[in-house]
Amino acid sequence: MQDYVPPQSVISAGQSSVGSLFHSRVAVNPEHPAVIEAGKSISYTELENRTNRLANYLIESGLQHGDRVAMLARNCTEYVEVELAAAKAGLIVAALNWRLSDRELAHCASLVEPKLIICQQEFSENLEGLDLPEHQSVSIGKNYEDCLAASSDLYPGLPVDPEDGLVILYTSGTTGLPKGALISHRAMIARGACFASEMQIPVADNFVAWAPFYHMASTDQSIAILLRGGTVHIVDGYQPDVLIDLIETVPMRYFVLLPGTVGEFAAAVEARKARIKKIELCGAMADLVPREDIAAATRALNAPYLNTFGSTETGLPPATGATIPVGVVPDNLSKRQSAFCEVRLVDNNDREVAIGEPGEVAVRGPTVFSGYWNADATNREDFRGGWFHMGDVMRRNEDGSLDYVDRVKYMIKSGGENIYPAEIEQVVLEDSRVSEAVVVRKSDPKWSEVPVVFVVKADPDLNKAEILHACKQNLASFKQPKDIIFIEASELPRSTTGKVQRHELEARLLK
Repeated sequence: MQDYVPPQSVISAGQSSVGSLFHSRVAVNPEHPAVIEAGKSISYTELENRTNRLANYLIESGLQHGDRVAMLARNCTEYVEVELAAAKAGLIVAALNWRLSDRELAHCASLVEPKLIICQQEFSENLEGLDLPEHQSVSIGKNYEDCLAASSDLYPGLPVDPEDGLVILYTSGTTGLPKGALISHRAMIARGACFASEMQIPVADNFVAWAPFYHMASTDQSIAILLRGGTVHIVDGYQPDVLIDLIETVPMRYFVLLPGTVGEFAAAVEARKARIKKIELCGAMADLVPREDIAAATRALNAPYLNTFGSTETGLPPATGATIPVGVVPDNLSKRQSAFCEVRLVDNNDREVAIGEPGEVAVRGPTVFSGYWNADATNREDFRGGWFHMGDVMRRNEDGSLDYVDRVKYMIKSGGENIYPAEIEQVVLEDSRVSEAVVVRKSDPKWSEVPVVFVVKADPDLNKAEILHACKQNLASFKQPKDIIFIEASELPRSTTGKVQRHELEARLLK
């Protein structure tokens, strides 16, 4: 008997894109608020029409399937519009981080070669000073609105494959500069389904997008909410008073709290004597938050803390779902493996380890991204054997739960941001008066970890201020070292192969 090969029409019936799913959702609740920002509400019908106009403008501007549209903006309604319009037009949004230095920003933009950059006016001067590939530009405001007004509001209806790219979110680079993680329509739809199922998000729920849209924390969950008929409340960053106003009036299943804000926000809620409308889950990334702050936040919001373990590359999987009860200072942070993913823990030879043994996390499932942009060697290594190797080490317990152990590659997690030493070391070593630079992590009560640099001088006149100034000029604020420690070359602890042993320098910091 011959194998059955379904015709293309059958295959097509099983394919949807983010743009087509949103288009279908509009007919279900046309007048329901889709996005609310600073008191201004846009209905599903209005958002549909505006994103259709933007999609048609992009197509009329000559952008073709798979071209990149870079977005450089703080949180705003236009961010959601650009992502949905690109989804309808078969384009990819490169979400640029406005906190980056000019050097890093130029790298991120040049990496993806955008045909068009949409930015807020306050960032226009930043772009003008960068040596970027030739591109068109649109400034949010009158220029942006004129582009929409001149285009049709008819749904483009272009064929978009689920494996087509939708957004590029940037992650720290092991060798120095950020990498661009390409997330497809398939992955984003699966992330929405995982979010709804694993966290029991009701249909037409509310979500507060205050974390930056250039992170998965807002982009993934906002798209998920819109595909299910809910409302995205946009806030431009961490503004405690604005956020408290919202949670006093808007009910929601899940409220995001990120490392560096948890204890402070709990204190602000208590000081305001806020009366929470309804929150059923709060928080994220418990491993990076002081445990007393976790207990304080759950008491203030009267909601369990979500013990997440995901990534830009995988979404909420592989281990998001366990919760910490209200008022409890956790004595362990064991994870629950997410649904809709497969997880293996492997040794250095990619062989699965036994229960109780530490192993690198390898993930397979529909939420996984489509690789790093223009990084073939990295993709071959990280996707070996058909699994994405995360670089994190975990241990599976007898009851099936997972405990975080360490990282395969040395990395600093500061306030939810990943920082690799090479990013900082390259900047410091550009000064010829530096002979050697080694970055290590130091514990921090607010940010969990911060970077510190041990420097061997080649010039005795070199001082801390000069190094810190160079870092300020070339690195995002969260990557800038919190201290420079001068050391003699002979004092650097090395292995028998000559490799600097960072853990010994960490121990020196503790002393």
